[in-house]
Amino acid sequence: MITQDSYSITFTDKAKSFFELLKFRLSFLVAFSCGFGYILGSNGVIDWVHFASICFGGFLISGASISINQIIEKDLDLLMSRTMNRPLPTKRISVNEAAAFSFITGAIGILILALNTNMLTTLLSVLSMILYSFVYTPLKRVGPIAVFVGAIPGALPPLLGWTAATGFISLEALIIFGIQFIWQFPHFWAIAWVADEDYKKAGFKLLPSGGKKDLNTAIQIMIYTLFLIPFGLLPAKFGITGIDSAIVVTVCGVLFLSQTFALMKNGTRKSALRIMFGSFLYLPIVQIAYLLDKL
Repeated sequence: MITQDSYSITFTDKAKSFFELLKFRLSFLVAFSCGFGYILGSNGVIDWVHFASICFGGFLISGASISINQIIEKDLDLLMSRTMNRPLPTKRISVNEAAAFSFITGAIGILILALNTNMLTTLLSVLSMILYSFVYTPLKRVGPIAVFVGAIPGALPPLLGWTAATGFISLEALIIFGIQFIWQFPHFWAIAWVADEDYKKAGFKLLPSGGKKDLNTAIQIMIYTLFLIPFGLLPAKFGITGIDSAIVVTVCGVLFLSQTFALMKNGTRKSALRIMFGSFLYLPIVQIAYLLDKL
């Protein structure tokens, strides 16, 4: 017999599973990056309806993309210890439920952007969803080209915010896109190094240098991290932000770069883990520094 209490528990567990499906923290970071790009592009004239629309729309589209990714990879997720407890492998949510959730979430996100921003921003958001869900996801089993493809939707959120504020793509917009694009490579590769054993179970091939955890891969991680230092100075150079954020970004870039030297020296999982956590810290700190300098 199903009591009211058991129904309530079932509904609560199901809601938690859907919440887990959209990966709140990752989708929130996407929303934050959208808002970051909007504020930089607004030149101090912030339309709060537009701001809220780009943040919430970006959040929903990110959640929909991540949900589609998990639908496609549900059988592969079951093979990896880091993903085997997700809602789909554990059958807490059915494929049909996840598909409906993804469609509704993505449709609402696109509708919010279409009604409250502009056509360019809406089209870029759809492009981001397609690239992440239907191009990057299957390419993960093909080779490291997946990292390049995945870096595009990964770097689009600040560009979406900028176009929502301005209605066009400018050199300044490409600069903030470029910073986040380059950041994706040490970020992705550090995660792939740390999760290498799990990734091999699913057939994922994300590391460069033939998928090896060797000096060549460590050097490539270092090179892309090194590029972040001059790229991080471009917003100040082109008047998007000022000298204060340039100093903060340079210090963060040097500290981030210093973590790659240990990986080149010893090639340990611990060193890769430090780079991974360093990448998690670098991007929000840099974006907050730009925002504070702009405001």
